[in-house]
Amino acid sequence: MKAIRESELNVSGSTRYIDDLPEPAGCLFATVAVSPSARGRLISVDASAAKSLDPSVRVFLAADVPGENQLGEAVADEPLLVGDEWAYMGQPVALVLAATRSLARRAAALVKIEGEELEPVLDAREAAELAAREAAGDHAPLPPARPQQVDPRRERFIIPPRTMRSGDPESAYGRCAVVVKGRVESGGQEHVYLETQGAIAESREGTRMYVLSGTQSPTGVQHAVARVLGRAMNDIEIETRRLGGGFGGKEDQAAVWAALAALGAALTGRTVKLYLARREDMRWTGKRHPYSSDFKIGLDAEGRILAYEADYYQNSGACCDLSPAILSRTLFHAANAYRVPNLRVTGYACRTNLPPFTAFRGFGAPQGIFVMECALDAAAAKGGWDPVELRRRNLLRDGDSFHYGQGVSPCHAERSMDRLLELSRWKELRKELDSFNASHRLAKRGAALVPLAFGVSFTKFVMNQGGALVHVYHDGSVSVATGAVEMGQQVARKIQVVAARALGIPDTLVRVESTRTSTVANTYPTAASTGSDINGMAALAACEEIRGRLIKLASRLLHADVAELRIENGVVVRGCETTELGWKELVDTAHLERIDLSAHGFYATPGLEYDAKAERGTPFAYHVYGCAAVTATVDVLRGSYTIDEAFIVHDVGESLDFSVDLGQTEGAFAQGLGWSVLEDLRYDERGSLLSDTLSTYKLPDVHFMPKMEVEFLDGVPNPKAVMRSKAIGEPPFMYGIAGYFAVLDALRAARRDTGQESPSLYDLPMTPEKALDYLQGLRP
Repeated sequence: MKAIRESELNVSGSTRYIDDLPEPAGCLFATVAVSPSARGRLISVDASAAKSLDPSVRVFLAADVPGENQLGEAVADEPLLVGDEWAYMGQPVALVLAATRSLARRAAALVKIEGEELEPVLDAREAAELAAREAAGDHAPLPPARPQQVDPRRERFIIPPRTMRSGDPESAYGRCAVVVKGRVESGGQEHVYLETQGAIAESREGTRMYVLSGTQSPTGVQHAVARVLGRAMNDIEIETRRLGGGFGGKEDQAAVWAALAALGAALTGRTVKLYLARREDMRWTGKRHPYSSDFKIGLDAEGRILAYEADYYQNSGACCDLSPAILSRTLFHAANAYRVPNLRVTGYACRTNLPPFTAFRGFGAPQGIFVMECALDAAAAKGGWDPVELRRRNLLRDGDSFHYGQGVSPCHAERSMDRLLELSRWKELRKELDSFNASHRLAKRGAALVPLAFGVSFTKFVMNQGGALVHVYHDGSVSVATGAVEMGQQVARKIQVVAARALGIPDTLVRVESTRTSTVANTYPTAASTGSDINGMAALAACEEIRGRLIKLASRLLHADVAELRIENGVVVRGCETTELGWKELVDTAHLERIDLSAHGFYATPGLEYDAKAERGTPFAYHVYGCAAVTATVDVLRGSYTIDEAFIVHDVGESLDFSVDLGQTEGAFAQGLGWSVLEDLRYDERGSLLSDTLSTYKLPDVHFMPKMEVEFLDGVPNPKAVMRSKAIGEPPFMYGIAGYFAVLDALRAARRDTGQESPSLYDLPMTPEKALDYLQGLRP
């Protein structure tokens, strides 16, 4: 009796995703006809040519939505189907169904959408400037969509600007020996999950609707479908078996495609399948938010940070989506792992006419951390300090506080960096690089180091909760269901380990089930690195309840005190002696004696509190620390480069599964490195995505990745998460930022050879084109 691990299915190629499943007889295939430009006013939709293509073709518009034609939660700015104005290129206007997928796409291409073109805004700073002019009365604001009612889609800022502050940075600059200002650009990033967005919807008896959805948030999809269909949530069942990757892109945005499939099923009474092609997915879905930011940093003569200010202009896209929450993460992580006594950071969620940007691994933290690292890089250059020594001098220590008031303890920032310096042989490494650069004219090498402090929890407190349902069958096998969604990150494996350890049995007896809203209700997304923390704790609570019942039974069967007994490796142990009472016999006896072998567990993260008005509190359960160093070699003639080595020291608490945590660390670093130096997300002046295929959007591959050495800190148990572990999914992404500064370090070495100044270049990603321009003096 053995439960197959998810990883075994993945490695063997046996995993079946939505598009691998057989379609039922009579299934209709769905796609959408989309808006033709970045902004326009809808005049008419002519579907006659599409409908004449084949008798199976059906076309539905906004007027056909039986419930509410709205997906926006925090802000009502995202219609399921455009009814009056469209706000970005690729926004769904019509739902098209047909007997085959190719027929549906041919029909969609024949739908004629007539509209009045309106001037789009594509740049975050432009949106902010327009907001300032409108507020000052220098520019007439757009008229409301309807008399006496302002359309939220026309607000320049999705939410009012948000500021966090500690100390008095304005007056602190007067005590500074070095003050530096600068501008930082960071680009977006495509998720490129293996499995594109998709869903299968099936109308069942009465008002029931079943949806198999590729989502990180089954309950979010359940609510969206219920809202669109005008039904109660208990009429809607969402199942998510597994995802072929998510990375945040299926947290909110999967709801669109599931709701469209469900709408088609509800209106036709047929099963409907909607599955995007790669180019459709890249063109129509949101990415990581691009940011344009300004910083000002001041340090004393010893290189200690006294003041820091930053303004972040977030390109939020056309709809709210998760932009406010992502912007808040930027503000929370603005100081990274550094002690900053006087700070002011402000974020602007700028509405533009691009597809709504959305969650992505790191959730706003990378953008904020990159700005701080740029500020320190500029300060080191102006003050003549060694960049590594400057960073170490300013690291957080036990007893410090973050700028939002949460205390720092225990802090592993210094320990992580010190161990990283040993692991990488930093002093010797720098000498080797200097020697190489002195003897090579056409190739230059560089290196950089970036520390990390990353807070773990949802910053919307209601989301820090989760449930689990555990069944022990009378043959001894165990079924565990939680709200966690398996998407290749092996959260199912970690929950399997938690359940097995809690029950004292081999993990081969435990199966982790697919996620269903009818099994575990009111779940929150598997995101923010909390999947194992919250759902693992809920599973642990349920398993401990069942184990307690079984230990009571064992005490009666063995005539022993409950305190003497425990279950280990599938056998009841009394003190230091193994008894003859095994797990299977114990469970079977419990069943015969009508003892409940099922339990529901629930967990709500304790200790979280935050005053949003004062911007003070404890928004995170704990912090993850670490440090990374990266080396790079630049071809001076071409501007191309290789990333040579990466050294990572990371804080995982007590790992639940070493191989899983190692894989997550390496994978997150690879994705962070891609964002930092390779992945160039480009739109043209019309708001059309240029990098919309895997031939025009370059990803890290096995040939690009450097030699890696990863070490986990030992002896750092975390009492605030399940079985003393720590979250792993997002934090190592930040280490990729070191790759950016390693390439920049090599570029500066090349410029020094020519006697040129080495000015700042804070424009991520560091593509070879940008590097070559920098070498030729074409960039400031």
